[in-house]
Amino acid sequence: MAAALTLALRGQRVTAPNPNVGCMLVRAGHVVGRGWTQAGGRPHAEAMALDEAGEAARGATAYVTLEPCAHESARGPACANLLIAAGVARVVVAMRDPDPRTDGKGIARLEAAGIAVTTGIGEAEAQRTIAGFLTRRFKGRPHVTLKLATSLDGCIALANGESRWITGPEARAHAHLERARHEAILIGRGTLERDAPRLDVRLPGLESRAPRRILLSARTADGWHMISQPSAIATLVGVDHLLVEGGALTAATFLRADMVDRVLLYRAPVLLGGKPGIADLGLTELGGAHGRWQLTDTRMLGSDRLEVYERASKRDSE
Repeated sequence: MAAALTLALRGQRVTAPNPNVGCMLVRAGHVVGRGWTQAGGRPHAEAMALDEAGEAARGATAYVTLEPCAHESARGPACANLLIAAGVARVVVAMRDPDPRTDGKGIARLEAAGIAVTTGIGEAEAQRTIAGFLTRRFKGRPHVTLKLATSLDGCIALANGESRWITGPEARAHAHLERARHEAILIGRGTLERDAPRLDVRLPGLESRAPRRILLSARTADGWHMISQPSAIATLVGVDHLLVEGGALTAATFLRADMVDRVLLYRAPVLLGGKPGIADLGLTELGGAHGRWQLTDTRMLGSDRLEVYERASKRDSE
């Protein structure tokens, strides 16, 4: 399942409005087929893996990050039907598909055909993999990641405004990879006027995946898509993943609106005593700051540390 989840990430940002799914077919301990949802949503991951496996799919186990679809489409057959026709012996599903056309129906169809089905393996990671699809479906807006590159004391610039560069080349390269995984990137008016950022992707082979540029401002700017408030991100067509990069006031505006789902914190081993990374959040007591975020990943990028935080589950249920 871990391999299937990795395959699913290959389709992130290019499969909308379909979710990005991964599939592995294993028979007698050998991988016989691999697939991931292709650009535009078709073929589905299962169809690609079955096509690669051919007759070797008979008797195999399919590991799929999302329940195989149960509905027919003009663009392709139902994946549950394809798995049945291929003669797979077992299907391991990370999570059920919330789409009412499939929700539980794909699993039921497989079981009715005599195929053993196991569910819930790697479910939490599968939800992260298709976070954009899920957030758009349940909240009607893109999944929002707030990116911060700070010093140890939480600053994003010196007192005189100098900010290039706080983090090292490894952290900046990772940040460009994150840009490539988002359909759109947003900054505020202050960052635009101070830094005139390009907001492109400067990684070999991924230059074409530069995200659309969004400006949070009440005033227009040439070459930018404008929104005047965080709630307007719901109107961004074709955007399921939004990266918010700056600056301090923009970060605080999205946080105060409770519209940040994930935080990427790149922390450099320096002390600046300069400008804070986040402006006033309007909190009046410390209790209101606790219980909102949970650490889901941390790693070293050169001399810098990356910490990834997601909304705490109890907040999601409110």
